[in-house]
Amino acid sequence: MSTIALYPGSFDPVTFGHLDIIKRAARLFDQVVVAVGSHHTKTVLLPLDQRLYLLEVEVNALNLNNVRFSTFDGLVVDAARNEGAVAIVRGLRNTTDFDYEVQMAAMNGALAQQVETVFLAASPATNFIASSLVKQIARMGGDISAFVPETTSGAIGELLKK
Repeated sequence: MSTIALYPGSFDPVTFGHLDIIKRAARLFDQVVVAVGSHHTKTVLLPLDQRLYLLEVEVNALNLNNVRFSTFDGLVVDAARNEGAVAIVRGLRNTTDFDYEVQMAAMNGALAQQVETVFLAASPATNFIASSLVKQIARMGGDISAFVPETTSGAIGELLKK
């Protein structure tokens, strides 16, 4: 029996921080399902299909043979159960993330006791990167190439030109 982990997120956009967590989770679990969420109340920069496409391009470039992709629009624990995951992977950048994620882990644990939440601390090279800040910089015409891969940066640039 293989151990499957779910790494959920909006990935709007995928950042070097996300890719770091995916690489590290792929070393820990037999299979990692990267699940792109589409929450109807969340304002996004990139549409779901483009977020999924860019994520697949960037992760496939890492040559990880145990990572696959899905989408979800409901509870993360339901997505985890649907994928057969025993764990939900979450990245932590700082104490603010920790406080929020511990609360979410407790709620998810109450909803699905068979699914554990595993926290991976962000690497020092990526612990300052936040998708929300990347979007803000991009919308203001700033250079986001230090935070996201080239393909993603280009796609955002094209989108904002429209």
